[in-house]
Amino acid sequence: MVSRALAEAGIEEVLIHTGQHYDVNMDRVFFEELGLPAPRVHLGVGSGTHAEQTGLMMIRLEAALRDMRPAPDWVLIYGDTNSTLAGALVAAKLQLPLAHVEAGLRSFNRAMPEEINRVVADHLSQLLFAPTPTAVENLRREGITQGVHLTGDVMEEAVRRYAEIARRRVPLASLTAHAPGTYYVATVHRAENTDDPVRLQGIFEGLGRLALPVILPLHPRTRARLDGGIRVPANIELREPVGYLAMLTLVQHARAVLTDSGGLQKEAVWLGVPCITLRDETEWVETLEGGWNQLVGADPDRIVAAVQRRPERPSAFCRDQFASQRIAELLQQVAG
Repeated sequence: MVSRALAEAGIEEVLIHTGQHYDVNMDRVFFEELGLPAPRVHLGVGSGTHAEQTGLMMIRLEAALRDMRPAPDWVLIYGDTNSTLAGALVAAKLQLPLAHVEAGLRSFNRAMPEEINRVVADHLSQLLFAPTPTAVENLRREGITQGVHLTGDVMEEAVRRYAEIARRRVPLASLTAHAPGTYYVATVHRAENTDDPVRLQGIFEGLGRLALPVILPLHPRTRARLDGGIRVPANIELREPVGYLAMLTLVQHARAVLTDSGGLQKEAVWLGVPCITLRDETEWVETLEGGWNQLVGADPDRIVAAVQRRPERPSAFCRDQFASQRIAELLQQVAG
């Protein structure tokens, strides 16, 4: 959405792909389905430890930015991945202006790699595009008030735009024989869950006690952990990772979503589907209002109880569809 808004505003974008996500269904399919321009630069980093991945990104990204002529007016980073951290550190070292989309999110859990990434990125950025008032307040409490702009959430724009497209292009019948409302969708990929066998088995036990089938597209990290003896209950349908449109279709027709993904929490709520978050905290606290999202950790009993509860009232979370346009306008103003 931001790429499209930048183009409409007459701002040239040089898209750099770090290669952090390299699986076809977690990488190339997004460019194809969303009509994104092909990356101008591909760093080809691949997998590794956090240090290996981030370090290699920094080496290759520094070279790419140094060779760029003319030098970029802004380095624009997104979210809270290792790519975000590498982009922030390299821009700061090269003294290039830095702008962060999804600034100000906090889980207040420093054991999460993503929390470290976004805190560092925010403190190095000159422009901070905050998706929610809570994010703005988080930044204020850390002493960051200059360059902060409440823009709304670019992910909501994407969900609104592509939900109907997903239903047409990837109908439910092409993905599963289950009827709408007769299955759950789950994802498990965060290190706090996948790297702890007790937590991972607790999640699978909870999913296994649900009365309906559970469609679980497997992140490569999670698939690797299943070889370590994790028992997979019979009602869990393991799948390869699916593309963005396919996931939108699955979520729209699911009875509920069970996930440790930050983005999927929001998408479920925006699509009117209850969400059960397999974590002990969330950076998207607004999704908890009205009971649309519930935090259950990895406890099987809490997972089962949460699925049986229904939301108490409609959600008013982040009803704003002009975030990307605001971001483009702000970048244009600063550049002008």
